[in-house]
Amino acid sequence: MPKKKNKERKDGRYAAQVYLGTVDGKRKYKTVYGATNKEAQDKATELKAKMNKGIDISKENDSFKTWADLWLASKEGSIGSSQKANYNREIKRLNGYFEKKSISSISLSDVQQVINSLAKENKTTGKPASKRLLNLTRQTALQIFQFAIDNRVIDYNPARSVKVPKSAPTQKRRALDATEIQRVTEYDHEIQIAAMIMMYAGLRKGELIPLTWADIDLNEGTITVNKAVEYINDDPQLKPPKTENGIRTVYIPDILIDFLKNVPRKTFLVFPNPSGEMWHKKQFGRAWHSYLLDMDIVYGGVEGRKSKCNQNHKGIEGIQPFTPHMLRHTFCSMMYKNGVDVVTAKEQMGHADIKTTLGIYTHLTESHAKTEMQKMNPQKDNASQMQVRNP
Repeated sequence: MPKKKNKERKDGRYAAQVYLGTVDGKRKYKTVYGATNKEAQDKATELKAKMNKGIDISKENDSFKTWADLWLASKEGSIGSSQKANYNREIKRLNGYFEKKSISSISLSDVQQVINSLAKENKTTGKPASKRLLNLTRQTALQIFQFAIDNRVIDYNPARSVKVPKSAPTQKRRALDATEIQRVTEYDHEIQIAAMIMMYAGLRKGELIPLTWADIDLNEGTITVNKAVEYINDDPQLKPPKTENGIRTVYIPDILIDFLKNVPRKTFLVFPNPSGEMWHKKQFGRAWHSYLLDMDIVYGGVEGRKSKCNQNHKGIEGIQPFTPHMLRHTFCSMMYKNGVDVVTAKEQMGHADIKTTLGIYTHLTESHAKTEMQKMNPQKDNASQMQVRNP
């Protein structure tokens, strides 16, 4: 059957109409245009095919931003504030490329171009984006497009086959070395309580803030983790741990037991702020920075300036700074070095997936092997006694 000949418009384009059905007793049509009769007819055929698949073509021109916002709204109540903040950050990043673009017009190559662009330079930092950030950006886009698919607006996910460059830099989690562990253990400071618990019990910062003395049994040598905080703006709000696996009993070493026995109990909280309450987000951040500055003066050889969040001193000059999460990573590292099996380590860390623990253990195994093999390299004083040559 010959294709219908559409009339040429005054502007030189050809138009084809597709019947959508009746609304309130009236027949509805959608018009598509092409530079030629064939192009207009092909667009009409494509539109009919979408309708046959159940695609809601009345929404196919909705912007990416519209569906990104709808997707995030659908997450309300199922994600915490920190995860919501991460998603908001990624949506803002993606909107920089797709904000006003119709979601049905975005292709695989469009999304791949975003990832490639970020891999070359993250505009926020001016440096190549890390593999972790690229994966997070891709995963956020993947979920937004899938949400549109589930709502019958598009029929394929343009982010599904996007590749993150293998050359993208990897953010490696650092564990404290023996010298740094000793400094945390011996340096008397108001933040030392927090640092010791995170380093020798592996608690997350959000699990540490609401920890009470009732959660600690020094006779049994255990800490029960059964609550956490999330920050709404700057205020701490109690919530269950990050995952069901986060509810756990951590068996703590003698060095932490002995330390906690000597900690004065000012309130029911183990680590209260100066007002005896849970720490606010910015307040803890300032206190942590002050802790590193104070430690810098003692161990870094930096003299002639005050600590306590000196606003003129942005960085740490002498010591290598570390974050609360690095102390948790150090706990996992110490378990590995002391032969704790990966299943037990998973339970102690409160990981939801053993792959997370395995990832840390695998990295530590590789680092250990590298260190051991370096022993074969000749030392300066006996280089003449042993040489290792490439085959």
